[in-house]
Amino acid sequence: MLHRRLRPANVHRVKVATFNANSVRARLDIILAWLEEHRPDVLCIQETKAQDKDFPAAAFNDAGYNVVFKGEKSYNGVATVSRVKPTRASFGLDDGESPDETRFCYTQIGPVHIVNTYVPQGREITHEMYKYKLRWFTRLKSYFDRHFTNRKKVLWTGDINVAPEPEDVHDPKQYATHVCFDKRVRNALADTCNWGFVDVFRKHHPEPEQYTFYDYRAIKAVKNKIGWRIDHMFATPSLARRSTDSYIDLKPRLKPKPSDHTFLVAEFDL
Repeated sequence: MLHRRLRPANVHRVKVATFNANSVRARLDIILAWLEEHRPDVLCIQETKAQDKDFPAAAFNDAGYNVVFKGEKSYNGVATVSRVKPTRASFGLDDGESPDETRFCYTQIGPVHIVNTYVPQGREITHEMYKYKLRWFTRLKSYFDRHFTNRKKVLWTGDINVAPEPEDVHDPKQYATHVCFDKRVRNALADTCNWGFVDVFRKHHPEPEQYTFYDYRAIKAVKNKIGWRIDHMFATPSLARRSTDSYIDLKPRLKPKPSDHTFLVAEFDL
């Protein structure tokens, strides 16, 4: 007889997800249906595109979740949804520069420190926003230095807007100078990850053609595997060791009026 391996009584499976909604109100039905089906402990949302007064907090509360959020009209916006109320929550990179509060949400939920980011896309290689994007990674690494050590259980997640390796974009040659794949931005991401992060998804899935973003303009993008892996789960070693799985759920991307991103999930035994 086969016996299923049981977790110790004091170990709990924790499920964390991230999703760039490209408008939380436009994608609310998709998000709520996904929450009901999958019941994650935490969902980090980016690009909510809603001022705080317009954020649909009541809908998340009715679904049994707490939510902290910071947004602006038609642009940016971050929210962290959790079954347990965070013990701490803050917004923005507290370094004396532009705080970017609608791109950065920190919460502590149980023993895990969660950093939910919507990293600037960069627009074009020659644009000032690309320089701003590169600087953003430097600032983010400094934030980690100021607030944590890599011995803590820290999870950095969200729409990072970088495909780290050639297998993370469907046509690396074509996009060699794209703001989400240019060598400089990949190096900037790698330098930030060198602070002490493990790519949780790649720990479990080294295979290629695993994407979280599919451009609306590409015909049958999901079917034809025309995508990018630019949404990530990066965990410090003490947390990454406890990861049991990570996966991309493509079903929401196939629904009517979807986001161009889909849900990325990681599970941990804590």
